[in-house]
Amino acid sequence: MYLHVEPMDAVLVDFDEQGHVRFADEEWSTPSLQETRALLYAAEKQIATLQELVEALDNAVAPILKA
Repeated sequence: MYLHVEPMDAVLVDFDEQGHVRFADEEWSTPSLQETRALLYAAEKQIATLQELVEALDNAVAPILKA
């Protein structure tokens, strides 16, 4: 996983179920409240962008599938 967290200028590369995170070139850590908020913001923004991509691709192939 690679998630650019713009407010922190960091890249999240891994996480676990206990909420620990690992950023590029760093060790595992427990994010602070501020870091957690930045991670959530970045993840939600990425989800929205990916949803737009899915919709655009679906719309692009829909005419092809109907043919």
